[in-house]
Amino acid sequence: MGVRVYLGSDHAGFELKEHLVSWLKERGYEVVDAGPAVYDAEDDYPPFVLRAAEGVAADKGAVGVVLGGSGNGEQMAANKVAGIRAALAWSEETARLAREHNNANVLSIGGRMHPLEESTRFVEVFLTTPYSGGERHTRRIEMISRYEQNGELPPLP
Repeated sequence: MGVRVYLGSDHAGFELKEHLVSWLKERGYEVVDAGPAVYDAEDDYPPFVLRAAEGVAADKGAVGVVLGGSGNGEQMAANKVAGIRAALAWSEETARLAREHNNANVLSIGGRMHPLEESTRFVEVFLTTPYSGGERHTRRIEMISRYEQNGELPPLP
């Protein structure tokens, strides 16, 4: 089976999430749907997004996609989970750079910001772009990880 992908959304991202579940399965990805299971116009994203992010953090090699109206709150929530590097995509280039330069493990998309096809393409680009492994990118990621783990601020230049 392919890479495991955790998905979480709210009502604003529900339709896109449902589409992506099928789209990912058709392409051989193992999907973990953290919800919601049904559309509820009054639901909140943190219960679903935090569970998706926790799944990614606990599952080496897995990635996540979190979805809402703008994707902003979902990215913020996911980034509260230790070990998560969630990036908001608003173009194919930002989806690609999230992986290539930042080794992001969660992609956030605003379901109300883009047509379904465009959002799906962001996910495709994210999933198929490898981390560059560039020294400067790795150095920066390590600085963030150290801060996350023990509050150590990186030295000033």
